[in-house]
Amino acid sequence: MGQWVDLTSDDGFVFPAWVARTDGAPRGAVVVLQEIFGVNAHIRSVADRFAARGYLAVAPSTFARVQKDVDLGYGPEDMQAGMALKAAVEGLPAPGVLPDIQAAINYAARQSGRKVGVVGYCWGGLLAWRAACLAEGLSAAVPYYGGGITSAEEVARRPRVPVLAHFGERDRWITQDGVQAFAQAHPEAQVHVYPADHGFNCDQRASYDEAAALNARERTMAFLARYVG
Repeated sequence: MGQWVDLTSDDGFVFPAWVARTDGAPRGAVVVLQEIFGVNAHIRSVADRFAARGYLAVAPSTFARVQKDVDLGYGPEDMQAGMALKAAVEGLPAPGVLPDIQAAINYAARQSGRKVGVVGYCWGGLLAWRAACLAEGLSAAVPYYGGGITSAEEVARRPRVPVLAHFGERDRWITQDGVQAFAQAHPEAQVHVYPADHGFNCDQRASYDEAAALNARERTMAFLARYVG
């Protein structure tokens, strides 16, 4: 259902994105933002799933500015490599990878002719939150267990679009105090907490929780149907 395409940011940087298209005219578009493991088989399957539900899905490589063709698994060495790559990207001069996310949003809008939402997982959840606050042309944002999203710097941001945020109550990377502080600071956002661990949506991780994943997925689809199409 999907294929790789090259996108170009405003600064001329060329990077790959996985694009999954619908069988017919799309009802809307979704930019899918990766975990720290790259646009791997899981993220490509997520994009394909959105396409099966009627959305043009675009999953840009947000690691491309520091390393090309990242496709990691979920073992300890993969985790270390992914965290190092994330740190390298986070260390880029501002605006970091936001131009690449913006290019993906623009491409999704042009290709679909419809509204665009963003959904991100793990580090991609943090990027989805930043996009909700800083990017142009979005209609909705759905961060899943965004690492760092509850920091003071991120909580201080103000979203421009409706936000639906998913968290796991057993997530050792994101404290429940942080989640509650985020929710209190952003009453305009819908915040849901599930009896699950970090990464509960990924069926390739030991932390996968089917009940939480399906519950969050249906909430996400209803949210996108309301705000994207």
